[in-house]
Amino acid sequence: MLFLLLYSIRVFSIAAIICMFLVLPVNYYGQEMTHKMIPSESFDIFCIENVKKNSKWLCVHCIALYIICCSACVLLYFEYSSISRLRLIHITGSQKNPSHFTVLVQSIPWSPEETYSETIRKFFSNYHASTYLSHQMIYRSGTVQKLMSDAEKMYNTMKENSVEMHCQKLRGGCFCAGSTNSFTILPSVNDSVKEKKLYGNMDLVASEKECSAAFVFFKTRYAALMASSVLQSANPMSWATSLAPEPHDVYWSNLSIPYRQLWIRKIGTLVAATGFMIMFLLPVTVVQSMTQLEKLQRTFPFLRGLLKKKYTSELVTGYLPSVVLILFMYLAPPTMMTLSAMEGPISRSGRKRSACLKVVYFTIWNVFFVNVFAGSAIGTLSAFSSVKDIPAQFGKAVPAQAGFFVTYVLSSGWASLSCEVMQLFSLTWNFFRRWIFRIKIEPFYEPLAFPYHTEVPRILLFGFLGFTCSILAPLITPFVLFYFFLAYLVYKNQILNVYTSKYESGGQFWPIAHNTTIFAMVVAQVIALGVFGVKESPVASGFTIPLIVGTILFHGYCRQRFRPIFRDTAAEVLIEMDRKDEECGRMEEMYRQLRTAYCQFTLLAKRNSSTSGSSSGHESESNVTELESARPGNPKQVIELWSTPSCHLGEPVVITK
Repeated sequence: MLFLLLYSIRVFSIAAIICMFLVLPVNYYGQEMTHKMIPSESFDIFCIENVKKNSKWLCVHCIALYIICCSACVLLYFEYSSISRLRLIHITGSQKNPSHFTVLVQSIPWSPEETYSETIRKFFSNYHASTYLSHQMIYRSGTVQKLMSDAEKMYNTMKENSVEMHCQKLRGGCFCAGSTNSFTILPSVNDSVKEKKLYGNMDLVASEKECSAAFVFFKTRYAALMASSVLQSANPMSWATSLAPEPHDVYWSNLSIPYRQLWIRKIGTLVAATGFMIMFLLPVTVVQSMTQLEKLQRTFPFLRGLLKKKYTSELVTGYLPSVVLILFMYLAPPTMMTLSAMEGPISRSGRKRSACLKVVYFTIWNVFFVNVFAGSAIGTLSAFSSVKDIPAQFGKAVPAQAGFFVTYVLSSGWASLSCEVMQLFSLTWNFFRRWIFRIKIEPFYEPLAFPYHTEVPRILLFGFLGFTCSILAPLITPFVLFYFFLAYLVYKNQILNVYTSKYESGGQFWPIAHNTTIFAMVVAQVIALGVFGVKESPVASGFTIPLIVGTILFHGYCRQRFRPIFRDTAAEVLIEMDRKDEECGRMEEMYRQLRTAYCQFTLLAKRNSSTSGSSSGHESESNVTELESARPGNPKQVIELWSTPSCHLGEPVVITK
């Protein structure tokens, strides 16, 4: 996130200098006319529309476009290279990461003669005998199913152990607890016969609820990588393997989804997201009609007297459309997050990454393209009826909407940063809870996770608007640059002091930023080509075409050079890590910790911890305390806790507020 903001600051610092001192004077003196005082001038005077046709000064815009795009590509290359190195450092630095040894296996074939657990043990003992270590089955874990299963297991535990529960009245209700501010599970002395009976019943229940998926643990990182990358069966729909996410990153509720349903879910979510984007044409078209004063007066004749006032007309056609569009845009992130969860991702970071990508497409399409060609939904579609006319259409439409985009940056960008600092939604809900509903009991608030799917698309959108409008309306560049400066300060504070990271993304969001930046530059170049064509400048148009080709070739090179690093892990890196661990004698310790790394339900982990030598109650209690005392800005403090078996329940745990 901060790398993206720093990159944007560097690029738009260059763009602001070039546009304000090179392009803006050309636009201002583009026509032979008597100028007023600069504060009294119309916004169009500072845009490329003020340059007359067949002007030799249009070459200045072409030179400025070359400088901006070339500097952006150079900085993008160095940034991609730097983040790639940091990703490798992150991988080599996380020696105790259990996901390096773990493979997620889905679509396990069902056999009436044996359970899924026996099937997977036989398969990997046969075909991966030298590297297979153990496995952990995955159970059906829907919300209702999880609650019912936990209640059933708790009932059986209390029944078998004869746990004596005491009820003490607390402030606001009655809870089964030992003291006012704690929830205590009272221990009881059990003999070995009762334990065997209890765990036998739990095993019977668990075997009935096994899914056709499991985590398989291997003896080396390289073995896990090979098992996840090769085809395990002649039928690609069986024994599907992939590298497992980190334990804190696992999205448990999606692991029980049948593997054969995933492609149907992806098609369904794609159709739903497309339908949502099409439905959003209506509010965007209404917003865009508000920017056209003549259309408003024809549609609403009773507003003619009010709209003739200068202050009212500027408010209605300038600021109000941006505010209305911002309010509608708040519907996009939660909708796309829901659709991304329905796709069936196996990790929370994968769900956020998918939602981030959808929101990027949604915001760029609706804020830029639909606003440029809006008038009606039919008019929007007919604008793209001919591929040859796309540059010319852009050349006519985008300069006319440059003022709207500047207003959108001012209203949406700075307002969103102030809302981020104040945490407006949480603040409003806390006010209603305290003073409207009169709820005095303080609820338990979980640490906030950084909303990548909301903030990253917003930053990329402003970068997109900055690139596309830089030479058309140079006044937008200082506002965009100021937004990025302010955003860097705000988000750095939020990341360090407000949000916590339960898992590391490993730079997986950077390819999205890279692709969006390249797309923004190509669109800016196509728009410039159209504008130069409308302005009848063949020299500027001719020099723009090689720039488009060069940008696309640069993107292809970066995909070949850096993208595989973010998609896979190098074998030499994992082999070196395995050798170091074997030389230091850490492998046996890691094998013991792998047994409790991926714990779906706490009660199901009790048997593993009991049979493998569970930790003491003091260790479990200290682990819970560490989880609760994890501070924002220290993601490793949360991630490294997997090494302490937090799922052990060999002794009772007391959690005190």
